[in-house]
Amino acid sequence: MGRAYQNRKESMAKTAAAKTKVYSKYGREIYMAAKSGGTDPDGNLSLRGLIDRAKKDQVPSHVIEKAIDKAKGGAGEDYSAARYEGYGPGNCMVIVDCLTDNPNRTFGDVRLAFTKTKCKIGTPGTVSHMFDHCAIFAFKGEDEEAVLEALMDADVDVTDIENEDGLITVFTPNTEYAKARQALTMRSKASTSMPTKSSSCRRPPHRLKATTFRCSRSSMTC
Repeated sequence: MGRAYQNRKESMAKTAAAKTKVYSKYGREIYMAAKSGGTDPDGNLSLRGLIDRAKKDQVPSHVIEKAIDKAKGGAGEDYSAARYEGYGPGNCMVIVDCLTDNPNRTFGDVRLAFTKTKCKIGTPGTVSHMFDHCAIFAFKGEDEEAVLEALMDADVDVTDIENEDGLITVFTPNTEYAKARQALTMRSKASTSMPTKSSSCRRPPHRLKATTFRCSRSSMTC
């Protein structure tokens, strides 16, 4: 019994540590989105999208409310976005997006991670020019023309739209994510045949966009 208790205790500690990382990540992102665009989700589509993603990842409401309240106060940490690029194992292309309050420390940590794995960190633009930053929505449906019309009525810039085996996939620029999601949500209320199955902001390779996302439409990583 003593061994079983110890295993259970270690498992619970590991799970708690993983949840803490997720809560902390969303707390920082929500704080920055609320601080830069306003604390009202109805007027800040980026904040609304983050809150929706946080709820889907089972982030407690008190964590979300604390981050928004912190932004209302105007004080606290001043995080900034940082991006690092390089080549990983097997010469694969790697893009690392960070949110940091100490760029020098973060760069050192990222560079160390590359160095430890015998990889190379590059300069900005080293590999990002090989990818498109897209917002991708996938849902069941048959009439892609009606979907396209709903998006155009909402003034959404649609890059591409596909219909394969009853699954519609919409590609838009990443800056159009919140607007496109809102348009599709409103359209789904009027048509029960269009529930959004997945939505995400990703960076598909230029030539492999269609092939890559046919295998990963069911994921939820915005």
